[in-house]
Parts: sequence; structure tokens; C-alpha cells
Amino acid sequence: MTVTTDIVQSWRRPRRVLRRLLDTGRREDRALVYLMLACLLIFVAQWPRLQREAVLSTDVPLEALIAGALFGWLFVAPLAIYGLGTLSHLLARILGGQGSNYSARLALFWSLLATSPGFLFHGLVMGMIGPGPAQTVVGFALLLAFLVIWGMTLIEAEQAPEKQNCKTGLR
Repeated sequence: MTVTTDIVQSWRRPRRVLRRLLDTGRREDRALVYLMLACLLIFVAQWPRLQREAVLSTDVPLEALIAGALFGWLFVAPLAIYGLGTLSHLLARILGGQGSNYSARLALFWSLLATSPGFLFHGLVMGMIGPGPAQTVVGFALLLAFLVIWGMTLIEAEQAPEKQNCKTGLR
């Protein structure tokens, strides 16, 4: 399936989508593309807010704000997200998880990409409306959606391999 179709389906059945991604085999290149695409979309989502900040305060030019966000989201965030993915696997392992480091990272990377439309909407709210109740509600809804999708995909990623094979009909 296409990535956009999988993103839409992830809002309804995230575990099924992640299982399909895991069944294609260990693909570090694909996982990295999901992460970088998610970071790129989150970076783009920052533009309306950065434009608003540049207009309201002339202390820092828009180009400098965009350069800082670019560096943060495309160079620093992927490293931190890789670490968070590994940390989530270690925590799941302590709690009895049977998955691999790769599957836990893929769950996190895919969850970020699946919720990227929410990040884009949140960016529009921050840029057009600004600080206030609307931004708080949209931000909270986005955080909740991300945590639910990530939690469900992480559960799927950390299941024992024999349980995974039974679900997909492979024996």
C-alpha cells in the first residue's frame, strides 16, 4: 500500500499497519525514510508559527528562525528520536517485551509519520490563531493521538514472534 493510505489507516488500525510494515522484513532504509519524512513534515509545520514570530518581533529575521528549525528538526531530532526508540525498546524489554530494537524504532518512526497531518494542522493553528485555547486543545489532541498510536504500535512491535506469526496466518 502507499504511505498516504497507510497513514490514514493508522488512525483506525495502527497495529495492523505496523504488522504489515514489519512483515516486509527488516528494512533500516525504509525506517530511516519514515523518520526523515516525519521530521521534514514537522519542520514544514513550524513555518506558520515562525512567520508569525518574525512579524510580531523583528529581533530575529525569518530566515534565521527557519534555519534554526531546519537544523533542529532535520539534524538533531532524528538522533534524539533514535535514542528514544531504543529507550522504549529497553523499557518494553524490562516489562516483558519480546520484540527487537528495530521493531520498537519502527513503531516510533511510523507513529511520528502517521501523526504528521496533525502536526501540520497544529502548525497552522499556531501561525494563524496564535497562543490561546485553540492551540492548547489542538496540541493536546495531537499529543494524545501520537501517544495512543505509538502505544498501540509499540505493543504490536514487542509481541513474541510466535504470536505475531499466528496473527498473520504463518506457521
